[in-house]
Amino acid sequence: MYQWSSSLPNADWFSFLIADFFKWRPSEPFDLIFDYTFFCALDPSMRLAWAETVSRLLKPDGELITLIYLISDQEGGPPYNNTVADYQNVLEPLGFKAVWMEDNELAIKPRKGFEKLGRWKRCGRRQSSL
Repeated sequence: MYQWSSSLPNADWFSFLIADFFKWRPSEPFDLIFDYTFFCALDPSMRLAWAETVSRLLKPDGELITLIYLISDQEGGPPYNNTVADYQNVLEPLGFKAVWMEDNELAIKPRKGFEKLGRWKRCGRRQSSL
């Protein structure tokens, strides 16, 4: 059972779904997925499953936008240590390539210099189906 949820006044323009990301099966794939630090909150053992789910949920020409919170000195988690290479390690075998990667100039002050925005596209390799 999934629950649609939104209490914002302009909710006619978007929806929030409360569901298990790894189990949810939408009626159609998405043009865009925006991962806002979800990756660093996942135990590293779940990162490949994250990438496979992203691949399954995106249209073949869909794009993944990632806000990467770079962490290298954290013990345990969440958040867990992660780098751009950690994203590459799970996304590239599924045919994704970073087509754009830069520092997040709009990061909040405590995270300045620790966030990157990435734009990923498939490069014609493996494609998942719903």
